[in-house]
Amino acid sequence: MKPVSVVEGVAAPLPRAAIDTDQIIPKQFLKRIERDGYGPFLFYDWAHDVEGELDPDFVINRPEYADAVVLVTGPSFGSGSSREHAPWALQDRGFAAIIAPSFADIFRTNAFNVGLLAIELASETVDRLVHLAATGERFRIDLPDQTVRAGGETHHFDIDPHTKANLLAGIDRIGETLQADDAITAFERARPAYRPSLEE
Repeated sequence: MKPVSVVEGVAAPLPRAAIDTDQIIPKQFLKRIERDGYGPFLFYDWAHDVEGELDPDFVINRPEYADAVVLVTGPSFGSGSSREHAPWALQDRGFAAIIAPSFADIFRTNAFNVGLLAIELASETVDRLVHLAATGERFRIDLPDQTVRAGGETHHFDIDPHTKANLLAGIDRIGETLQADDAITAFERARPAYRPSLEE
C-alpha cells in the first residue's frame, strides 16, 4: 500500500444516499482475482445506458471530472455486501478519497485497508462541498492536519489515530502483522513440539 498524506485535485459530486456496493461494482464484474482493472466498471449501471454505451451525462463520464480524485457523496455510502472490490474499483478509477456524511462500517474498513480515504463530515458540510465540487472548485485533503479545503473553506475531519498512522506509513493489515515478524517467529520456535506450528 502506498503512503497517503495529501490528496489534491478535482472532486466529482454524486449526492445520492445509500449507494451500495452492488451499484459501486456490480456482481457480474467480480470474476477477476486481481485488485486492478475494475475502474471501467465503476457505477456501471448508472454510467451506461441500456445498450451498454457510456452515458455522457453521468458525472464520472463528464470531461470536467475525468481526472477527479475525490468523490463527494451521500450518507450510508458502501452499504450492502462486504466486497473488497468496491474500494478497488474506486481506486482504479482514480479516486483517492471519498467524502460522505456516513459510511457502512465494512466499506470504511476495506477502504482504509487499501489506502482509500473515507472521510466523514456533517451532512450540511457535505452538501456545501457537493455544491463546490459542482462548480469546479479544487479540493485539498491533508491527512496529517485532518482537513478538507475547498473554495476558501476549511473543514476538520476525525480519524482513528492508529488508522491515520498506518495510512501515513503506507502499512496495511498484512504489513502491520509483518512488523511483528521477529516476535511471531520467536513465539513459534518456543512452542512445545506437540502443538501445531507455523514452521511445519
